[in-house]
Amino acid sequence: MTDPSSSHSHGETPFLEIDRSDWAALAPSVPQPLTETEIVRLRGLGDTLDPHEVADVYVPLSRLLNLYAVGARATAQATTGFLRQPAQKTPFVIGIAGSVAVGKSTIARLLRTLLSRWEDTPRVELVTTDGFLFPNVELERRGLMQRKGFPESYDRRALLRFVSRVKSGAPEVRAPFYSHLSYDIVPQAEIVVNQPDILIVEGLNVLQPPTTGRLAVSDLFDFGIYVDARTADIEKWYVDRFLRLQRGAFTDPKSYFHRYTALSETEAVERAHSIWRDINGPNLEQNVLPTRARASLVLRKDADHTVSSVLLRKL
Repeated sequence: MTDPSSSHSHGETPFLEIDRSDWAALAPSVPQPLTETEIVRLRGLGDTLDPHEVADVYVPLSRLLNLYAVGARATAQATTGFLRQPAQKTPFVIGIAGSVAVGKSTIARLLRTLLSRWEDTPRVELVTTDGFLFPNVELERRGLMQRKGFPESYDRRALLRFVSRVKSGAPEVRAPFYSHLSYDIVPQAEIVVNQPDILIVEGLNVLQPPTTGRLAVSDLFDFGIYVDARTADIEKWYVDRFLRLQRGAFTDPKSYFHRYTALSETEAVERAHSIWRDINGPNLEQNVLPTRARASLVLRKDADHTVSSVLLRKL
């Protein structure tokens, strides 16, 4: 696995790499805020998240993010005071990026729960960029159904408007709702965000840089997290997850992928590898992985899905 800023020599990297054991020692006095039942409910399909992983990795991370959020709030208050402007509440915005099947959705849900347990950041909202995918009918019209998840398959202007409004302190902002069952945007369904202390935005491409002369959603983030792992490991996790879904959610007749339930295990494995080779792998290599160096923090995972080290951008 390479450094997020591999163009730099070892001594010039902008990241500080912290081994898991050293990272865990950063918050030794913080009690475990979640029960095992809560952890199981937060865990995604195929994830191995357990109380030790939460205590070692995510409790210290939640504390660090809490400190950043409180510090940003203090800076904002000092700045508005200096400018003699009325104080205005704006949320601390965190972006979480990474490949399909790397576990970023579980991490986003977990951090939402952990951050809300800290006294000074009780209101935490989570929005995934799936809701800003173009509806399937529009993707079909544009010839993009086989590139779903690539940057061009999202309504990036709508996503930018949404985060801009939340960041500006708007009292109520609405986002579209995406169903993984129907594999499409649900008409008339919305997610409502009401002036949170922290907004988490999770998605494949959320850390992408702006195009020339334009604002990108990543420009509105106060902190960016990239969930990293070896590409071969992620492909294996994707195939394993596909097989679990084939035996689970895909069996629902309403599922967009219900047709895959008729496949034998051998056929299902080949189909999953084919989807990875044609869609998810190229998207990772071309669009997702290049954004890793833009993160404020990188979580590096081993083959067993556990975090082995943390890379934090130097201040």
